[in-house]
Amino acid sequence: MSDFVARLHAYLQSRGKQPKFQQLTPDASTREYFRVGWGTETAIVCVYPEPFIAQEQSYLDVTNLFLRAGLPVAPILDFDEALGAIAIADFGDRILREDLLSSDHERREELIDAAIDLIPQIQAATKTAFELNSIASRLKFDVEKLAWELNFFKEHYFATLMNRALSKTEEEAISAEFLELSRELETRANVLCHRDFHAANLMLDEEDELKIIDHQDARIGSTAYDLVSLLLDRVTDLPSSEWLASKRRRFLNGRNELGLETIGEEAFAEEFRLQTVQRCLKAAGTFSYQSSIRGKSYFVPFIKPMFRIVLRAAANIERFPVLQNILARELDNTETRS
Repeated sequence: MSDFVARLHAYLQSRGKQPKFQQLTPDASTREYFRVGWGTETAIVCVYPEPFIAQEQSYLDVTNLFLRAGLPVAPILDFDEALGAIAIADFGDRILREDLLSSDHERREELIDAAIDLIPQIQAATKTAFELNSIASRLKFDVEKLAWELNFFKEHYFATLMNRALSKTEEEAISAEFLELSRELETRANVLCHRDFHAANLMLDEEDELKIIDHQDARIGSTAYDLVSLLLDRVTDLPSSEWLASKRRRFLNGRNELGLETIGEEAFAEEFRLQTVQRCLKAAGTFSYQSSIRGKSYFVPFIKPMFRIVLRAAANIERFPVLQNILARELDNTETRS
């Protein structure tokens, strides 16, 4: 019996509940999730690797923030600090990503638009985050965080996954570009972001209403961050520039409807592309790490599409020539070998 299951048993016993459960499969998580009986219904119990202090626990904190802001997240039913367990309402099993894969074009567009409409609502909660002194308001996509993610990509794609480091000259040049990008994005970090807002972290309930999950890492970031994540995470084919422009317009209109600061289309397109470079490289780093270190090879097919997306974004803003050259070479090498 694993430590996670042992603590789940102890938690259920302490609450007078039957030690029956269904283990759910997390994605890239270090936590374990279980569906358990909860009165006449069911609940999801998340068991963390170690005990926590409630006031310092980000999932509890951010859930409170999102609920205060009227965002559709699962209410907390119960928690146990010593056992590292949190019980939340059960939204079922319908992950948005799976519905997108099985839906026709019209239905996919409806679902994507509904997800886009949630992002301005998250950003509208920025003021509430600071008023509550939420953990999310005290974390930011600053230079240190952004550069760390870019360097994580550099390490785990080149050295870990491909087993070949960059030359010293390329290493220094690309690091300078990463620092330039991180500094610019830090100046744009002024709204609340989910931080991992993609179709695997959205669910549909019985009424086809979208629900937000895995929101514990929320922090202050750029206006474009969550939209980039939603539209470009784990794609295998590059979306057209026209399609992306239409989705950006929908998002900006949603912000306007909520009375948020007006942003021009051209200015936002530039920010979107800057964030695309950073976020998609961060994703490629995560996919490389999960594949090479944790044995989750199903992430590999998403790496090259991330490179193509980054190349297009960087070319559109005519920035980061060293990065463009390196990624173009990587694509040539991998496609020649295949």
